[in-house]
Amino acid sequence: MYAVLVYDIVVDEGGQKVLRRVFKTCKKYLVHIQNSVFEGELSESQLFKLKTELSRYLRKDIDSCIIFKSNSSRWLEKEFLAKFDEKTSNIL
Repeated sequence: MYAVLVYDIVVDEGGQKVLRRVFKTCKKYLVHIQNSVFEGELSESQLFKLKTELSRYLRKDIDSCIIFKSNSSRWLEKEFLAKFDEKTSNIL
């Protein structure tokens, strides 16, 4: 399946540590395309592992993480309004 993951971590006391851990976890499974945005192909088991790992770090009362899923990346059309980044060129 194709997934786009976005997160918002509150950088308060302890927030920097959460931010680093969430970033590293996402980078293990997906391609980093912009600040707190990742995308890529995942199997069901990879998605389960990703969500399990993230749930260890995300603080449910103040942090946010959204995963958009689809069976195919074909539904997604990207349009760059400013700086084009080659990091997304490996996505079909």
